[in-house]
Amino acid sequence: MKNISNTQLPLSAKVPDYDRQKLKTKIVHLGFGAFHRAHQALYTDELAKKSDSDWGICGINLFSGGPLIQSLREQDYLYTVVEKGAQATEIKVVGSVIQALHPGLDGMNTIIEKMAEPQVAIVSMTITEKGYCIDPATGTLDTGNPLVIADLATPEQPQSALGYIVQALKKRRERGLAPFTVMPCDNIQENGHVAKTAILAFARQLDETLAQWIEAHVTFPCTMVDRIVPAATPETLNEISQLLGVDDPCSIACEPFSQWVIEDNFVAGRPDWDLAGATFVTDVVPYEEMKLRMLNGSHSFLAYLGYLGGFEHIADTMTDEGYRKAALDMMLKAQAPSLNMPAGTNLESYAALLIERYSNPALKHKTWQIAMDGSQKIPQRLGGSLRYHLSQGTDFTWIATGIAGWMRYVAGVDEQNNPIEVKDPMADALRAICDQHGFNTSVVPALLGVEAIFTPDIGQNSQVIEAVSAAYQSLIEKGAKETVRALSAK
Repeated sequence: MKNISNTQLPLSAKVPDYDRQKLKTKIVHLGFGAFHRAHQALYTDELAKKSDSDWGICGINLFSGGPLIQSLREQDYLYTVVEKGAQATEIKVVGSVIQALHPGLDGMNTIIEKMAEPQVAIVSMTITEKGYCIDPATGTLDTGNPLVIADLATPEQPQSALGYIVQALKKRRERGLAPFTVMPCDNIQENGHVAKTAILAFARQLDETLAQWIEAHVTFPCTMVDRIVPAATPETLNEISQLLGVDDPCSIACEPFSQWVIEDNFVAGRPDWDLAGATFVTDVVPYEEMKLRMLNGSHSFLAYLGYLGGFEHIADTMTDEGYRKAALDMMLKAQAPSLNMPAGTNLESYAALLIERYSNPALKHKTWQIAMDGSQKIPQRLGGSLRYHLSQGTDFTWIATGIAGWMRYVAGVDEQNNPIEVKDPMADALRAICDQHGFNTSVVPALLGVEAIFTPDIGQNSQVIEAVSAAYQSLIEKGAKETVRALSAK
């Protein structure tokens, strides 16, 4: 089968117009999924088009994704990003990736050695919340995590991202090489601090001297990333093949909007990503909180209540006036008041832009996909704003309804009694609690009592229990659509 490396593409496609032979693997990226391909790798590609950059990427998948890596190799590491707007579609062929590895194809040691190469200056990550092996309730390394247990027992045969990074840094220190920067790009508040906490705690379990060296020499910049990138489906891949006139199993579709805010804290140099549209700042936290609460928080709200309401995609929920109004109110009445933004930030315009992005019918962003890993996401997306309202004595009905939607969803049965495939590291434990209580408000304090998700100041708060119970009861009696419609009338 012909692919994008050996065929004539449409004239409208933007292809690399720079010398890819000049690129060096100065970035190793863990988690070569859809988001990285449509975000960091694309920024790096745009930079190479606009400057004399030699920053290239080695993409690595540690678990699944072996066939993707193999396909990438077969097409000279080129792949397609299709930006689908409501009015127009743009095709971009990305050339910034010049190598790709997978432990199943190449072995663990090859990956560690790649990260230990002298020219590698940045190890970046999109490994999802659970990849950091952090206990959400305490914010510290979860030493009971099976991956952590296994990696501490056999550190030279790592499985987790933490294990690989620490082994690579160990080799660099032993060889007298400078360290690299660890740059997380996941939707986690203060993700650089989270990564640092996890990696230092892991290293201390192995070698206190190594941990001290990492703490003294490695930097962990925080980042805020924003782009809606639905998971690739056979339908999407087929649609892109029709546009290209050729198959590209590594292609991805996304929205035109993209944002990247980066703490300028790099120990071994960095690309000038600002030339490609990124923003370097001294403090990412306000931007992170804005995005986590207003975008990600409302996304979770729409994911659970939308799925239960029978909407397959986020854009579908926007065709319902109740969901559209409730989502906007969630942003402006529940989340925005809790933020402390730099002067000049217009949160009303930001919320309107989010509604516009959600409404893009060209994107098929599944509510089921966004609903994944809720136990890891809810503390980040809803916890801070909920604490704000509790301290101020203000209305948090929208947040309570979102939590109730999650509780109804993790029961694993939809409103038509069809099974829900709940993807969550705590799915079995949550389902067991739901099964014990049935569709009864007694499940609310039981789920709020799971301290790995809800800290006691939230989970044992009588106001929270009361508000979430009321929303949950409405979901049982009236269903998601009517519950959201009533909420939108507030």
